[in-house]
Amino acid sequence: MTVSNRRAAGASVSLAPCIATFLVLWVSTAGAMSLEQAVSIAQQQDPWLQASVYRQDALHAMSEAATTLDDPVISLGVANLPTDTFDFNQEAMTQFQIGISQTLPRGESRALERERLQWIGSQQPLMRADRKAKVAVIVSHLWLEAYRAGQTIRLIESDRELFEHLVDVAESNYSSAIGKTRQQDLIRAQLELTQLEDRLNLLHEQLDVAASQLGEWLLTAPEQAHGYSNDDKLSRTALPQELPAIDLAGVLSQRDPADLTTQDVADSIIQHPAILALDAQITASATAVRIAEERYKPQWQLRASYGYRDDAPNGLDRADFFSVGVAFDVPLFTDNRQDQTVRSRSASTQEMRTKRALLLRSMMAGVATQRSRLAKLEQRGTLYKTRLLQETHEQAQAALAAYTHDDGDFAEVVRARIAGLNADIEALNIEIDRLKTLAQLNYFFTTSQPVHKGETP
Repeated sequence: MTVSNRRAAGASVSLAPCIATFLVLWVSTAGAMSLEQAVSIAQQQDPWLQASVYRQDALHAMSEAATTLDDPVISLGVANLPTDTFDFNQEAMTQFQIGISQTLPRGESRALERERLQWIGSQQPLMRADRKAKVAVIVSHLWLEAYRAGQTIRLIESDRELFEHLVDVAESNYSSAIGKTRQQDLIRAQLELTQLEDRLNLLHEQLDVAASQLGEWLLTAPEQAHGYSNDDKLSRTALPQELPAIDLAGVLSQRDPADLTTQDVADSIIQHPAILALDAQITASATAVRIAEERYKPQWQLRASYGYRDDAPNGLDRADFFSVGVAFDVPLFTDNRQDQTVRSRSASTQEMRTKRALLLRSMMAGVATQRSRLAKLEQRGTLYKTRLLQETHEQAQAALAAYTHDDGDFAEVVRARIAGLNADIEALNIEIDRLKTLAQLNYFFTTSQPVHKGETP
């Protein structure tokens, strides 16, 4: 296969993924979407956040309704009607009755129920803050993965011309029997070029996957599009040429992650919205225990009725009747109802406290892991920037110069060039992984102020 045929075949193989990638990520500096913009769009268009607002509104309405007494019960009836004649004025005790009764809550159960619902509602702003922080991490990772694939493609494309040139030189030297070029050198050069084509195809696939996953967070709901199609948005989604600088959150904006003590980390994490949301849930669960304890108190009911009597058959006036009274239940058999309810609510509260402890432990471990990873990545990044990149490129140039002067091995030229390309790609990977680590650390150090019942931060 000639070089021109080989190039045409390589172009046809990579054409399809290139077209798909171009439709999703139009890589142009003029229309580049920064990481910050992608995160902002994803957060603004997240349906979960709007659902949380609706949930908070519902809980607020429920808390207001919780303090309202039950509707009074009106009763109408006829009492002591004689069955022989069904004459209303025949008997003195026959009367038309109208009554009203009102059930009162047990102790402070309604006020406590309102307080419980307010604490549950207070979770929603904290959960939204936590959700936004999680979305920032997810979108940052997807954006960086797309950037990694795109930049790696550019690095390989920039070196492919040199490999093609090496193949041309090897073919020319081998055909003319000039120099020390052997058939295995030609085969090696062609093999490396073919492997580069395979790497490009794989990278185009990775770019398509990352772009599609990123597009999931950037799509506009149909009912919110207002004439702006998602295809237009995706086709305009571009990645810049330069890596962004991720702004550090919370205490990280003031101090280096390596300088933080364990107490510093703990003090920050207990202000994390996910932890504060669990605190509100624990308080709501503890309030539910108090509500269950109110069931030991009797429930009262007020009753009043008015009885109308007709005049006697002889015209004698009969007085009407008015009755008033109270009724209440007596919680005597509490073993299988009240006691078990209190026990159940208390166990639920302890479960919430256990979840909080587990989340704290998990987040502390996550911070330790990411801090250690960040330190190692920064060490490797410094090594690559100060030594490895320069040394590998110098080696590649020296090997090529030696081969050009017929004083070197062609295989060594190829190996050195591949090593230089791999070093550039690895340096890019280190920087991408460092930024992803910073994005994850930002999540752990997201802070919020404690929220009181019914309050919106």
